[in-house]
Order: sequence, then C-alpha cells, then structure tokens
Amino acid sequence: MKKITLETGALETAGLETNSTRILLATLVAFLIAALILVALILPAEFNRDPLGLGQKLGIMGLSTPVTSVVETVRKEKMNYREDEVSFQLLPFEFVEYKYQLNEGSALLYNWASTSKVSFEFHGEPEDGPEGFAESYKLGEGNHATGTFIAPFNGIHGWFWANRGTDTVTVKLNTAGFYTATLEFRDGSVKKQVLSN
Repeated sequence: MKKITLETGALETAGLETNSTRILLATLVAFLIAALILVALILPAEFNRDPLGLGQKLGIMGLSTPVTSVVETVRKEKMNYREDEVSFQLLPFEFVEYKYQLNEGSALLYNWASTSKVSFEFHGEPEDGPEGFAESYKLGEGNHATGTFIAPFNGIHGWFWANRGTDTVTVKLNTAGFYTATLEFRDGSVKKQVLSN
C-alpha cells in the first residue's frame, strides 16, 4: 500500500507539474499576443506611433486624435474697413453689375432693396480665373436681400440686377467690409474706383 501511495503521490505531483507548465505557457502566449497587439494596433491608433508600419497600412494611425475643426472667430484684416451706399435706376429691360474687389477670406456685409421685383445674380470672378468665368452664389428674382459674405477666393464679387418689367426700378445697395475697389459694369463700360488704404 505504501508503494501505491507513493505512486499516487508521484502521479499527483506530475499532474501538478503538467498543469503549471500549461499555465506558464498560456501566460507566455497571452503576453506575446498582448505585446503584439500593443505594438501593431494600440500604439498606432492611440499614440500615433507605428514601429512596425502596420498602423499606416491598416489606416488606423492617430484614430484617437480628436478631430478638431478650428473655426476662426476673430480675424485681423489687412484692409481698411469701408462702407458703401449706391443706388441705380434701371429702365425697363436695363441691367447693371456692381462688384467689390475682395481678398480670400475677407468679409462683406450687404443689404440691397429694389422698388420692384428684379432678376439678380450674386457671383464672383477669380483674380486668376479664365476669361468670362464666374462662380454663382445666388440666383433668382426678388426685391431685397441681406447677408454676410466671406470671399472664397481673391477676385471681384457682387451682383447683377436686371429690370424685366415695364416700369423703372431703383435698386439701392448698402455694404460694409474689407474691400479695395468697386466696379460698376453698365452700358458696355466699366467704372472702377480704387479705394486708398
């Protein structure tokens, strides 16, 4: 019986050694997998570090970097602040264009009103754009509009008004902002006024 006890004890000890080896091996494998996940996925995604180059290939670089869109709420202007008030009398089927020279990002506050409905287009022409190209911002018919405009590019920006009716119409425009020139297009001629700084 002693022998059996010794053998049983020996068998029990061998079983413990086998279990300990398995646990140690499983811990080592888990540690290696965790280290691989850390280096391959967590470092690139969370800390923008990519020692293996895998984060770039998987497209996970900097995933935890907060997306912040910087909204510029205060902007220092290089141009002088200006105000302008003009009025145009349009005979039946007559039109006029009036524009401002603005730098990209410069603001223009505007208010226009007409004594009757007119066709209008608010548009801009890039400084270095192709001949005759204009980007339209607003097109329609009406007798007034008010708003704030931020120039998307350097160039001239303004309105085209056309009297499609049979009565004379007066259009009055008030603006304030940071422009360097005004341009009036009427009867095939351009009247440009450069504003001093």
